[in-house]
Amino acid sequence: MSEKSITERRPSDSETDTESCQLKQYEGGREAWLTVAGSALVYYASFGIMNSFGFFQNYYTVVFLKDTPATTIAFCGTLQMFLMNSLAAVSGALCDRYGVKWLYLGSGFGTIFALMLLSFVQAGQFWSIFLIQGMLLGFTIAFGIQPAITVVGQHFNARRSLAMGVVSTGAALGGIGFPLMLEKLVPTVGFANAVRLAALKIGICYSLALCMSKSKPQGQDGRRAALIDFRGFLDIRYTILCAGTFFAILGLWIPSYYIKTYANVVFPGNSISEYFLCIMNACSIVGGSLGGFLADRVGRLNFLWPMGLLGGFLCLFLWLLGDTIGILVGFVGLYGFAASNINALPASAVGQITPDGSLGARIGAFYSVIAVASLVGTPIGGALITDKDTKDGYRWLIVFSEYLN
Repeated sequence: MSEKSITERRPSDSETDTESCQLKQYEGGREAWLTVAGSALVYYASFGIMNSFGFFQNYYTVVFLKDTPATTIAFCGTLQMFLMNSLAAVSGALCDRYGVKWLYLGSGFGTIFALMLLSFVQAGQFWSIFLIQGMLLGFTIAFGIQPAITVVGQHFNARRSLAMGVVSTGAALGGIGFPLMLEKLVPTVGFANAVRLAALKIGICYSLALCMSKSKPQGQDGRRAALIDFRGFLDIRYTILCAGTFFAILGLWIPSYYIKTYANVVFPGNSISEYFLCIMNACSIVGGSLGGFLADRVGRLNFLWPMGLLGGFLCLFLWLLGDTIGILVGFVGLYGFAASNINALPASAVGQITPDGSLGARIGAFYSVIAVASLVGTPIGGALITDKDTKDGYRWLIVFSEYLN
């Protein structure tokens, strides 16, 4: 028999069973779920400090940068998100090629270094905050977040949405823990020491993640994934998913940035708006876990688009038309549930249509396009505020978020 005929023959049943067993060894198991826990810790640390920007924005506007426009300060937060997503193609492919260990080391040390620099910034130094918190922090976080979700995708197939949903709960918990920590510490120990303690907390999370996480080896052919892989856009499913997610992300973060300010304008003297971010992130925990579980059963795309519609309807009927603080609290909770799925499910949907060896590079390329939406969406919404001191002044901001969701 010639060499060509050997290489072109159909695999036998025994070979197929062997390949199936090799795939199953990465479908769950102790190592896989430890990796999920490690990724959740990275999400807790990274998204925790990023999702705390609502606290930073309020503190900068009132105390630290009171002469700087709020929309200018908000750009620091959206720049973090932009850099995180735009570097996703590179960091995801590096994870495919080298695993997560060195990426976690670099991201962890870089994030701690950025926060230590931030703790020495003096009041009124906007450009220092822009360079440190906007650029440096966004850059270093990018090399932790994308590998964290990529390595989980390497360990799961059938239950990938559930696993990624569990990881996303780390982001939600961080979005609760870090703002509460900063709210309590800044008045007692000062801004600088509070930020340094946050850096210590992040260091502990990354150290544990390093011990718990394990990357899946490269495919059987031994070939390394391309560093940047945009070939996914040749697949119409990938392209449509990317376009839909792009428009959803344009309006996705607007409520988390502006809902507290809106509540204080419309319901002055209320005592609950300071907990809105915590409520939203707490409901994201339920949304990320339950949504991932359901998406694995009804289909990831079949669950994703109803969550987008739900987010839009909530903005219209509860935020725009709501006339009591209780309705606004309900909006915050329900929107947190929907937004967690809009944010988490696209990655698992991409994994469903991606060759295993290119998972990190394809997810990364996907989010490098989404990065533009995360950069410009919230500032565009802020520019639509016609009067920051009246309810009607926020009308077009809410409409913008509603239609894009």
